[in-house]
Amino acid sequence: MQHESVLELVDAFLTARATRKPSVHTLAAYRRDLLSVLQSADPAPLTVSDLSPRVLRGAFARFAASRSPASVSRAWSSWNAFFTFLVTEQVVAGNPMSAVDKPRQSVLVPKPLRGEDTPELLLRAVSKADTSQRDPWPERDVVVLALALCAGLRLSEMLALRVGSVTGRDGERRVEVAGKGGRPRTVPIEAGLSAAVGRYLESRRVRFGRVGAVAPLLVDRRGEPLRRGGLQYLVRSCFRRAGVGDRVPRGAQLHALRHTFATRLAEDGANASEIMRLLGHASLATSQSYIEVTAEQQRAAVSANRTNRVLGELV
Repeated sequence: MQHESVLELVDAFLTARATRKPSVHTLAAYRRDLLSVLQSADPAPLTVSDLSPRVLRGAFARFAASRSPASVSRAWSSWNAFFTFLVTEQVVAGNPMSAVDKPRQSVLVPKPLRGEDTPELLLRAVSKADTSQRDPWPERDVVVLALALCAGLRLSEMLALRVGSVTGRDGERRVEVAGKGGRPRTVPIEAGLSAAVGRYLESRRVRFGRVGAVAPLLVDRRGEPLRRGGLQYLVRSCFRRAGVGDRVPRGAQLHALRHTFATRLAEDGANASEIMRLLGHASLATSQSYIEVTAEQQRAAVSANRTNRVLGELV
């Protein structure tokens, strides 16, 4: 069994993973990580028996030389999953990845929009038709922002939404999300977001006619499904139109909206478990970081109180 081709076993692993219904991007990332490390190995391993701890350490060292810690960590996880599969299939006796150092994960630092009133200012500004645009569509733009600000959706999750993803009776509305790593979740939505979705769908019907429940929810001005680049450009355009570009943390963009949702949940008393379920985090520690940041902000606010500074002078 240990003399089976590594490439054939990679294909078998990906076939097994496909039954979990991950996104095509997730499967492509697994393949890319596995093959990239294989290509870094010297000598090139042909069979799984060639994948000794020494060979793997050398391959990862060369792989890591030109890549970020996050990329190396993801590749390590891909290989760990691959060997876990091989152990389960009784192809190998044990998982050698414990002998390969994994980069230390940096702590998540949430990057919400800056400014207490920024989310509200952004939504109000975008809800008004921008006459400088060739074909303004404020109903669509508001829904994109609101799905992140009021439901905490990721970019990929928005793109995967269907018209029928928003379900339930009035007062019990929810959005069914195809989450990261193939983990589905349900996020309850309040009347405001529900109404925004309704206004958007009506404006879309006027533009393009009726569509079925399986049609993509978010479309561009031609009625075509929104793609990653188009959605990112739309969000940047909304920030610019609202004049809040200086309140968006560098490198965050749409993710800043999701972080704002999570931070406000923490500020309003949600615990880490609730945040984890609503945002689809794989780790409770990720959700806990929002609560810890909120506590730091509260302490900073107290520290800034001028009365406290006076007390410091009374010595």
